[in-house]
Amino acid sequence: MNGDWLIRGRDGLLSVYLPADDAVVCRAEHAPGGPWDAPRKVGGDQKLHPVLAIGQGADGYAHLVSWRPTVPRESGLVHSTHFRPRLAALDWSPVGHPNRTGDRTGTPAVAVDAQGRAHVFVPNRGGGVSMLGQKEKGGWGPWRDLKGRDVQDGLAAVTGESGRVELYAAVPGAILHWCQEEPGTPPVLQEAMEAAIRPGTLRALATSAESTTLFFTDDSGDLCAWRPGTKPVPVLASAGPGPVSAIRCELDGHDCTLLAQRSASGRVAFAAYPTEQEDAGAWWTESGPQLPGDAELCLALDADDRVVAATLSPSTGQLRVTRRKNEPGLALTAWQEV
Repeated sequence: MNGDWLIRGRDGLLSVYLPADDAVVCRAEHAPGGPWDAPRKVGGDQKLHPVLAIGQGADGYAHLVSWRPTVPRESGLVHSTHFRPRLAALDWSPVGHPNRTGDRTGTPAVAVDAQGRAHVFVPNRGGGVSMLGQKEKGGWGPWRDLKGRDVQDGLAAVTGESGRVELYAAVPGAILHWCQEEPGTPPVLQEAMEAAIRPGTLRALATSAESTTLFFTDDSGDLCAWRPGTKPVPVLASAGPGPVSAIRCELDGHDCTLLAQRSASGRVAFAAYPTEQEDAGAWWTESGPQLPGDAELCLALDADDRVVAATLSPSTGQLRVTRRKNEPGLALTAWQEV
């Protein structure tokens, strides 16, 4: 999965999404902080490949993108919108292929601008990135080649506080950064920063009115933060091999960035520091049980703006959740299987 798969809907209910067999399923809270509904298939009965990209706009709507098989050895991208967690999502709608025809070219990424328009990014067969954007009055614009070379799978799409969409991608020895110069326009390649990155570790977060921050693990094992126009800064040694989940939240009256990562021991590790103040220092604290090998991790804020962490195992469907207690610091409730 690419993007935040644990999200808070416009009604305050949390929901999770995951690929299951040849479909995507959703589970949602029945009430804020209450029990969770059973898994439900979203987007209709169309058969899908086991890949999912998720983006959410300021309106709370979830935009889902996946690949579907079309004819033998070929696939196409499909899109669905889920307006509220406990309502039915729209049926999957075909949105095409970055090279017109062919098989899957990579894992898509989705970001939603301030006007609620989804932007779909996916690696293309030429080694670059292609983008498809929704029009303001409905429908989709044309596929656009954003260029790039030797782009690795695992794009990170993000919407800044300005409402403009940005994209990060790893290439051998560097990070590429695209940004919209005006709302509704295709993102433009702005910068290439030299960096040695472990594939599959990019995670982007809006961290101020002016900036988004990219988190990644470098080849020495450090978890680093980079804001375009600056140099990457090591935050702390990575807790484990995969990507981090990151969220901004208030801790004891301070605007903080909370990081979570599956540790080498198989548990969840948390670290927090004042937002955009990486030099303040951070350290990992592990929590919860040892997880299945395929478990993924995500952070969100609930209806009361409390931090919620969830782990999800695609092979078993096992969902575990913990929330921040009403106490100083980052005290969490016991992990609960739901």
